[in-house]
Parts: sequence; structure tokens; C-alpha cells
Amino acid sequence: MSNVLEFHDVRLAFAGVKAIDGVSFEVGEKELFAIIGPNGAGKTSIFNVLSGVYRPQTGRVTFNGVDLIGKRPHRIAELGLARTFQNVELFSNLTVLENLMLGRHHHLHYGSLAAIAWWGRAKRQEIENRQRVEEIVDFLELEQWRKVPVGLLPYGVQKRVELGRALAMEPKLLLLDEPVAGMNLEETEDMARYILDIRDELHLPMILVEHDMGLVMDLADRVMVVDFGQPVATGIPADIQHHPEVIRAYLGVSN
Repeated sequence: MSNVLEFHDVRLAFAGVKAIDGVSFEVGEKELFAIIGPNGAGKTSIFNVLSGVYRPQTGRVTFNGVDLIGKRPHRIAELGLARTFQNVELFSNLTVLENLMLGRHHHLHYGSLAAIAWWGRAKRQEIENRQRVEEIVDFLELEQWRKVPVGLLPYGVQKRVELGRALAMEPKLLLLDEPVAGMNLEETEDMARYILDIRDELHLPMILVEHDMGLVMDLADRVMVVDFGQPVATGIPADIQHHPEVIRAYLGVSN
């Protein structure tokens, strides 16, 4: 299995405080790779480096062979890297369909005049993009909320819409930042099912950051643990759960 992402010996510091301190990992095709650790461990900083928000001082990050360091976030998105956020980042006054269509923005290749006239290439692309969005609506079972403003939806459904907007970008790698944060048990189980469907049916590699250890251990192919910006252990879930350094990082005791 070849790697779609390689994150090698990355170091990032702010005013001398080390946010990422020598972290390395890779993500394979169709792999669900999880990053866990206590609050402040550096998980979000890793996501911000991947998406171009932060530029590390040293290290190498390549995505399908392309160096990501120094590229702006919108360029990285165009390469096929999409991200969801811990806090819902949707337009509450727009409908589900309209929010999903926003995820198609970099698939639009026509000018303003064509858009106003709605003919030729503009019309064809609009129809194609709407068809793709409707496929996502079906995939995530959002039919009953298609034309409802997302601000009126239950929190769990809003998180599903955010996932759908990321899928609308047709990514080649999906970053999931605490996708079940704040959800009840039923919503969590639903989201877990959709994540598995994305891996098994869409064959899309993912990096998951999540505090719900039960979810991580059930879903992930491999898990990396970080603490104070440093890598602690990487392996399959069964090994990570019993790793003494992982137990120390979470519980403050040695095994």
C-alpha cells in the first residue's frame, strides 16, 4: 500500500513554545489514521500544518508527492485535502443544499457573465455540481433537511452537513477534527457509520482527531499518540490501548 501523505520530523514553535516537536507519520491509501492525545498535545497544530494555516520551522510534508509546506490553504484544498472543524463552521441562514454547494466552489470554471446568463459551460457545470450534491445528500441521509436552513437543524445533523460539505470538494484526503464532539450516543453511532462508509465505499483515506477513545479504537486502522507536541507511540488500536507510555500520558501514572 502506497502512502498518500508523509509527515516527516515536523517541528513548530511559537515564541519558544513547542507545539509540534519531531512528529512523523504517514497515511496509506484507504487508511483511517487517528491522532489522539490530551488537550494541548499538538493535534490541532498538526491539522493546521496540513491545511496550510501554520508553517513549521523544519520538517517535510508531502501529499501525493507534492510538498505542502509554504502553500496557501486554498491551494492545498485544490490539491484535494478537505477538513471538517470541531466547531460547526456553516452558514446558518443558508439551506443544507446551499451549504453543500459551497463545497463545490473550486469545481466552478466559468465567468460572472456566463453565471448571470446561465448558459453553456455555466449551465452544464451547475447541473453537474447539483447532481454531485444530491448524491451526498443521499449518502449522508439528509433528504428530509435538503431545503431547511442549517441554523434550524439539530446539532448532530449540522455536523453531518459539515461532513457533507467537505465531501462535496471531492477530496483525496479528509481531515476530521473531533467529528463527534458534543454529540449524544445515537448521533455518535450515526457518525461512526458514515465515517466507515466513507472509508469502505468511497475508499477515501482519512485522518481523525478525536477524544472519544471508544470511537477511535473501533474505527481506526492505526493510531498515533502525541503528548506535549511529541510522538509517544504509533500502532494498531489493540497495541496502543495497552502501551505503558500511552497510559502514562492519559492517566499520569506508569504501568
